[in-house]
Amino acid sequence: MTDIYGIFTENFLAFMEATIVTLKLTSVSLLLAMIIGLVFAFFKISRNYFLQNIANLYITLVRGTPLVVQLMFLYFGIIKLVVLPAFWAGSLALAIHAGAYIAEIFRGAIQSINQGQMEAARSLGMSYPLSMRRIILPQAFRRAIPPLGNQFIIGLKDSSLVAYLGVPEIYGTALYAQAENFQPFETYLVAGLYYLVLVIIFSFLVNKLEAKLNVEQNGGNA
Repeated sequence: MTDIYGIFTENFLAFMEATIVTLKLTSVSLLLAMIIGLVFAFFKISRNYFLQNIANLYITLVRGTPLVVQLMFLYFGIIKLVVLPAFWAGSLALAIHAGAYIAEIFRGAIQSINQGQMEAARSLGMSYPLSMRRIILPQAFRRAIPPLGNQFIIGLKDSSLVAYLGVPEIYGTALYAQAENFQPFETYLVAGLYYLVLVIIFSFLVNKLEAKLNVEQNGGNA
């Protein structure tokens, strides 16, 4: 316990800075993933078979291969086209990975809205894009918030792999610290506690938000 406490105190500032990097990395990648996911969700529900096949291929490739392989493949592919800082290259690679899962979240949320609402909007003279933007998407996004919160937590843990690109997030900081103190078990335990605290905090927030949305929805249906 003394060694663990010593590692915690000696590396406190480094791990706090790494925590901020981890949160930034997760937030940026999730924001990009939402944009990617929304595009591919529209591809999935499109009547155009070419777009459907593109979305299916993308989702199958992402779901069928390990994240660390995707991360390395995308990172080294990105820097061949344009030189990006490791943070942004890692964020983009994580976003492409998470985008496949978010595409399914958005697809399910959009298709859960009663089709009659789209038909009613079209009968009033609204175009399909306008009906989707004003009527369907606001409701779909609301229903997608809880699973998006869970995806944020998954992305928070997945961000640890970006350490292999040299990004000084929590796991990357632990790699550097244990190389100096020669105490890998204790150092990784401290890093794990940081991740655990973050996951507990955001899990609590997601659960509270989901409960609030359920109350509001039930109140609206009453």
